[in-house]
Amino acid sequence: MEYTTIKYEKKGGVGYLTFNRPEIHNAFNSTLIKEMLHLFGAIESDEQLRLVVLTGEGKSFCAGADLNWMRSVVNQSFEQNLAESSELADLLYRVYTFRRPVIGRVNGAAIGGGTGFVAVCDIAIAARSAKFSFSEVKIGVVPACIGPYVVKKMGEGKARELFITGERMTADRAFEVGLVSKVVDDGRLDEEVDKLVKLVLSSGPEAVAMAKKLVSEVPGMEPDRFKPYTAEMIARLRLSDEGQEGMDAFLNKRPPKWVED
Repeated sequence: MEYTTIKYEKKGGVGYLTFNRPEIHNAFNSTLIKEMLHLFGAIESDEQLRLVVLTGEGKSFCAGADLNWMRSVVNQSFEQNLAESSELADLLYRVYTFRRPVIGRVNGAAIGGGTGFVAVCDIAIAARSAKFSFSEVKIGVVPACIGPYVVKKMGEGKARELFITGERMTADRAFEVGLVSKVVDDGRLDEEVDKLVKLVLSSGPEAVAMAKKLVSEVPGMEPDRFKPYTAEMIARLRLSDEGQEGMDAFLNKRPPKWVED
């Protein structure tokens, strides 16, 4: 599939996904949603892929939904609106549950739904000049599809405050509320993202995938479920080829094979 609203390239085991509508600050529309759904479906089976870096072309990360696209929905039926909203919900879930880590390189404004794409990243590093806002209430809507992930990331209290006020946040404020993991000077953004990429690549790829699964699934379990679930998980990983390789490498003071690769 030839993409018109996003760019994707792979360097080694790292996929670089870029929102590519810089003329409107990378605002998303139904085409971008469909293209990202297609891409994440296509790369899911790429065994050589270790992680994805998500960023925006130009000065912005993602300015949320394209208002021209949103304006056109007034001529659509409820069923058509629901279908498009469901696609966005599917995309956010696809990114959030993607088997490999997704790192947000927040190079500029992340507004409205753009903050949702930050929230579904496993780790996000923001340039100090970046701005954030759950601005939906300012135009009479709410951050519905992104809401579950923002609440998970920031907690209910902060989400309530920021969903209601639509406060425009600095990068430091976004760090304070837990939306991003780190804030760096603009000129150091690539350097810090590269450091994080190398850190992830030094970890066992299957262990990383299971770590994501563990964090996503265990909080919703009762003790009678999470005790056997976690015990079985570690038992399987200990006996796996990757687990055995990692322990042998540690004991023999050598890099594991996934680092050498």
